[in-house]
Amino acid sequence: MTITVIWAAIIALGLFMYVALDGFDLGVGMIFPFFPDDDERDLMMHSLAPIWDGNETWLVLGGAALFAAFPVVYSVALSALYLPIIFMLICLIFRGVSFEVRGKAGRTKNLWSLAFTLGSAGASLFQGIILGAYLQGIPVKDLTFSGDAFFWLTPFSLLSGFGLMITYCLLGCCWLVMKMQGNLRERLRALVWPLTIVLLLFMAAVSIWTPLSNVSIAKRWFSDSLLFLLIPIPVLVAVTAFSIFASVRKHHDALPFVLALGLVLLGYMGLLVSVWPYAIPDSLTLWEAAAPIESQRFALYGAVIIIPIIIAYTTAGYWVFRGKTDTPESPYH
Repeated sequence: MTITVIWAAIIALGLFMYVALDGFDLGVGMIFPFFPDDDERDLMMHSLAPIWDGNETWLVLGGAALFAAFPVVYSVALSALYLPIIFMLICLIFRGVSFEVRGKAGRTKNLWSLAFTLGSAGASLFQGIILGAYLQGIPVKDLTFSGDAFFWLTPFSLLSGFGLMITYCLLGCCWLVMKMQGNLRERLRALVWPLTIVLLLFMAAVSIWTPLSNVSIAKRWFSDSLLFLLIPIPVLVAVTAFSIFASVRKHHDALPFVLALGLVLLGYMGLLVSVWPYAIPDSLTLWEAAAPIESQRFALYGAVIIIPIIIAYTTAGYWVFRGKTDTPESPYH
């Protein structure tokens, strides 16, 4: 049981690190329309160039860990969510290509900027839809997916999708406040609080809708053992949101980004509490979906080696390219 919980924690860590790190660079693409000047867009892209592709390592880690430790979940989830996963990957491909080509493009630069924005928005939307479909529960019978191909397309999953888009926009805006200077930084700072308000509205809507749409989650939320632990989360969300407002008013650069990450972490903690101890809500617990203990133990040896390496090179990349982004002589390089 202990090693299964360790693997669940590794996957949870990988997903949070992906949302925290790749989320802000997806967010940068989505706020492009607010800043039509090509020089300013070049500067935004330049702030992402050294680190954006490394951020996606955490998504790969989460998928690989899921396959190693919970193969039943991997099989069911991929069968159930095949279409939104494919759509998400297509958007990520367009986004990656546009990132590389835009810096060298001439007459088609605006087209590649649009591809970067649409790719970022599409990937974010489908990630949120996947999350919403997972929270609502995947139909499972005899350890296989038993629903239809579009079971994931529901009002709740769309709400979750748009909510994640706003989350990424806030992270991207706060990242750029930390990296930019001058008038551009001030205009970015003016976006932070409106995005925070919209995100709080989405968080409230999802928090109300989730227990209403899933009876088992409602029972867990309002049980005597969890209610006491959950009560502080809305209070901490309110305090963190007010702190974002105060940090923007006081013209802090790095603090809004740190606080935005804290807001995401609080929402993520609520999600984990909602699904525990299920690997697939209402269908399979972690232990029912886990691989044989020998397989988990063998894979864990590799994880103990790989995860510190990922953390080390991720930290090194951010440390080397810390500080404000200067105007590049050529785009992104």
